[in-house]
Amino acid sequence: MMQSTVVQLNNGMFLPRVGLGVYQIPPNATQHAVTQAIDIGYRHIDTATLYGNEAGVGQAVRQSYIPRAEIVVTTKLWNQDQGYDKTLKAFEQSRRLLGLDVVDLYLLHWPVPRLRLASWQALETLYQEGKVRAIGVSNFMIPHLQELFAHA
Repeated sequence: MMQSTVVQLNNGMFLPRVGLGVYQIPPNATQHAVTQAIDIGYRHIDTATLYGNEAGVGQAVRQSYIPRAEIVVTTKLWNQDQGYDKTLKAFEQSRRLLGLDVVDLYLLHWPVPRLRLASWQALETLYQEGKVRAIGVSNFMIPHLQELFAHA
């Protein structure tokens, strides 16, 4: 039996099961790496504020021959930017660097104590405003998820 190459998220969005993570790709090499990945079939690109290469990701996606709707771009909020207002501001910075009208998937990179719930509320606001297609978390453990589920 062949497994699907995508998974459907709770909101109906499809996410490719395999993606290119650009962690530790230097900013000056990111556009080329992402372009090459798209050329060989990658349709999910994962970056983050911490990686410092969102601009190169966005440039490659915008210049690709593949329609924008077929490429999923994930980025993540860094720890120092957590908190409701700071999250909204950091998201706009990421969106500007990516040069995209809508970010496909925006994640809390880490479960920062005392800030993660307010940060999650900001992600919900971004989702409701249509600035992101989906939201989620990264590096959360079961207790963090249980806390989040009680407030999400």
